Amino acid sequence: MEQLQKDKLKIKIFPTREEMGRAAAADASVLIRKLQEEKDHLNLVFAAAPSQNEFLKALSEDDTIDFSRITAYHMDEYIGLPADAPQGFGNFLKRHIFGLCPFASVNYINGEAPDPEKECERYSQLLKAVHIDMVLMGIGENGHIAFNDPSVADFQDSKMVKVVTLEQVCRQQQVNDGCFAKLEQVPKKAITLTVPTLMDADYHFCIVPSGLKANAVRDAVEGPIAETCPASILRTAPNACLYLDADSAGLLQK
Repeated sequence: MEQLQKDKLKIKIFPTREEMGRAAAADASVLIRKLQEEKDHLNLVFAAAPSQNEFLKALSEDDTIDFSRITAYHMDEYIGLPADAPQGFGNFLKRHIFGLCPFASVNYINGEAPDPEKECERYSQLLKAVHIDMVLMGIGENGHIAFNDPSVADFQDSKMVKVVTLEQVCRQQQVNDGCFAKLEQVPKKAITLTVPTLMDADYHFCIVPSGLKANAVRDAVEGPIAETCPASILRTAPNACLYLDADSAGLLQK
């Protein structure tokens, strides 16, 4: 493993995505257990994407974590997919961790809600009632965090949850990841937690494998801290760690 730091952001680089995922899960487990010694209950926000597979597998199999004292949330959801669509982010997380571990409760964003704006308000109220301890996340090919693409990201957003129109590069990523067969099948709108909502958490674990993310990683780490690369905001977080494999770290100056 190689370690770097940029501003406040810690960076750990592993030879393979498997090692990266296992190490991130091990570190998250240590922190969860430490926090559970201090607090009765934790609130965690999870990302849904194939990039999280190794991490979620290792975390879900960790029997040292008391999941019964954790409430889970997810950070974004497509608008308009059928409830049983495998590409739905809630369904993805149910398959990979929410349905595998005995969480105290799981709060899903409803992408089928008849009024998406009201759904944003409902989910905002859930989040306002708690404090998020940890965000477990990734970075998109265009540098997005959650579904905050550069065109809609706002580091000073007044909303907690909002409806967004997805950029084509973001939608194409879903095809690149094998989630959809072709671009036309990818929804054009989604509900997402905003950047300030994500950044209000105490801890951030950002897991980013694949050479397809190398440009975004370089921009996030070495470019300006700006909405042009939303993930760059992680460099301002006091307790954030970026986990990379050799491919995603390939363009970094070391």
